[in-house]
Amino acid sequence: MAQKSSVAHLLKRAIKTKKNKKFNDMSKETNKVVDNEQENENINTENTENAATSTDASDEAVNGQQVNEQETEPSAEDKLQEMGQKLVESNDKYVRLYSEYENYRKRTNLEKADLLINGAKDTIKAILPVVDDMERALAHMSDDDPSKEGVQLIFNKLISILSAKGLKPIEAKDQKFDENLHEAITQIPAPDEEMKGKVVDVVEKGYYLNDKVLRYAKVVVAI
Repeated sequence: MAQKSSVAHLLKRAIKTKKNKKFNDMSKETNKVVDNEQENENINTENTENAATSTDASDEAVNGQQVNEQETEPSAEDKLQEMGQKLVESNDKYVRLYSEYENYRKRTNLEKADLLINGAKDTIKAILPVVDDMERALAHMSDDDPSKEGVQLIFNKLISILSAKGLKPIEAKDQKFDENLHEAITQIPAPDEEMKGKVVDVVEKGYYLNDKVLRYAKVVVAI
């Protein structure tokens, strides 16, 4: 009887130990699950905080950019002043360009006018030796020569045509020598004090063309 009671007691103890062990295992599993959930919750909380921090940083960056843009954006008065400065610069460029064009136009017109006036300069200068020959021929023809009158008419007509083109003789004889108009080919003693430095003879007549010297007068000067 006593032996049966001892066996029963051992069985109860073994069952109780087994139950306690199972309970302990279940407690460990439960604690492990709780720990995992707590860890996951901590991770989620940390991620949420990081996301919030990142969002706040982004908001701060955007706000800072907007503030900078507001600070750098010029005011209406500055814009008006800038537009006024650009208008002044544009007007100055226009005035300069217009002035350059006016100067160019005037210069071109003067060149054209000069070309029209003096375009025949070389041709007229080439005719002058013919004029000289006709003058010498008339000087040596006697008044009784019947051809003299015809030559004189031709000469007068030629001089009239050349005068209409701007040709004009340079006054030289008995005039004070002027190096801008005369070319001295020789010098002779002056017959009196009054004639010193003056032209006593003209070897070849000089001419103006439109008030510009076309050919210098070749003269003899008294000294």
